[in-house]
Amino acid sequence: MPATHEVTNQVPPLAGHDVADDPALLAGLERAGAGWAAGELHELGVRAGSEQAQEWGRLVNENEPVLRTHDRYGHRIDEVEFHPYWHELMTVAVSHGLHGTAWRDSRAGAHAARAAKFYVWGQVEAGHSCPISMTYAAIPALRANPELAARYEPLLAATEYDFGLREPGTKRGLIAGMSMTEKQGGSDVRANTTTATPGAEGSYTLVGHKWFTSAPMSDMFLTLAQAPGGLSCFLLPRVLPDGSRNPIRLQRLKDKLGNRSNASSEIEYDHAVGWLLGEEGRGVRTIIEMVNNTRLDCTLGSASGMRLGAVRAVHHATHRRAFGKALVDQPLMANVLADLVLESEAATTVAMRLAAAGDRRGDAQEQAFRRLGLAVSKYWVCKRAPVHAAEALECFGGNGYVEESGMPRLYREAPLSSIWEGSGNVAALDALRAMGKQPESVAAFFAEVELAAGGDARLDDAVDRVRKELTDLEAIEYRARRVVEAMALVLQGSLLVRYGHPAVADAFCASRFGGDWGIAFGTLPAGVDTGAILERAAVR
Repeated sequence: MPATHEVTNQVPPLAGHDVADDPALLAGLERAGAGWAAGELHELGVRAGSEQAQEWGRLVNENEPVLRTHDRYGHRIDEVEFHPYWHELMTVAVSHGLHGTAWRDSRAGAHAARAAKFYVWGQVEAGHSCPISMTYAAIPALRANPELAARYEPLLAATEYDFGLREPGTKRGLIAGMSMTEKQGGSDVRANTTTATPGAEGSYTLVGHKWFTSAPMSDMFLTLAQAPGGLSCFLLPRVLPDGSRNPIRLQRLKDKLGNRSNASSEIEYDHAVGWLLGEEGRGVRTIIEMVNNTRLDCTLGSASGMRLGAVRAVHHATHRRAFGKALVDQPLMANVLADLVLESEAATTVAMRLAAAGDRRGDAQEQAFRRLGLAVSKYWVCKRAPVHAAEALECFGGNGYVEESGMPRLYREAPLSSIWEGSGNVAALDALRAMGKQPESVAAFFAEVELAAGGDARLDDAVDRVRKELTDLEAIEYRARRVVEAMALVLQGSLLVRYGHPAVADAFCASRFGGDWGIAFGTLPAGVDTGAILERAAVR
């Protein structure tokens, strides 16, 4: 072989490491009182960092789900065929309780432990996180009907993944989905036109079209429809108690930008049978807790993707040489990488703080904080994910633009969480709504932020500016994004000042609040301890 074919200066594969070796994540787990889960988290992290798991993630995205509307004889079957590795990914997720198990775990910090595992395993492959997240989020809404909850909640929390369409009560474990949006309404779910007509023995018959239903092979769905008493929430199983197929027709699978391993579909309710959750006319109120829990997972998922991008970029720069030294030792590259790590750690820290609030549901102050903190963080963290992924990809140069690097998949996935469960404007306006309808959430938010008072003068000044913004209600909807961004940043900054590595907290406050920061990543001010920051994303 000629010398021109010798391979030099190529980066070794990032495999065989512990994805849970993440200082911000582990510290958040401890603060949440869930340190007992560290052993299992590291076990999952080693599996997530394995070459085998990475191969599962690659192949399920290169071999997308296929819709089978009819069998060879012409019978309507409405099934989706997945690559076998999809089921391996789901099996690991369910066996480790990333879905509904936390709701039936009485240990302190159970929801935070579940969040940490969701964050770690999501770095293998994000698409299958969708049905896992919806199953987690479905249980609080299901409890609006105690009879249905008693029947199905134990199976939604079971740690066995049992794929296949059978009557739910006969299975060892269940997966749940959610179906709300329609083509004429999108986020405006009150514009839904699907009808629900009361039937026999408390059931309803649903007729209508749903525009975006992810994971259509789930065992059951929560859905919204117009009942005689107004917009209401219903539970629809794919297989009815008598063993017959519920007439939920899969019309087509969406051809999406990313998230390609996960089937997302349009469905038709052709006189499908469902059961009411909560009261007629209170459908949004019933399902909103499910939405808030999936919004938490959007935040976690974006933070997970940012961590993956930052670690990959640091790994590449550590092993790639240019102009006589490793990329990581080039001052400008170190600036870029450190900025990416800052953004990642801020996202991880706030996501774990919000997950911890989910364990304190009996604490009114915590729930008021969670209501507003989740709205502002969902907006900002998810909004930062796409630009973070783009910059991390660019650290690879042309190699990052090639599919084999894995970075294009991360880049395509990044915008999803900012769209799912309310795009940017919806999330920002939801924060305003929370402040207007629940003023106690504002007090709880500032009570949290002010725990860092005096820790950094730049943060203190930023908090004062946010307070001033909130006293000016003129054109507040027009300014909503700016207001919510500022709130998200002071929340992240306060947590980093209280709990973060000193180099991380200082760099975050100097750049995000001190006015010494540009628009692009890699514009941190002089004097930042980039070495200490980058060490926190180094693979060992």
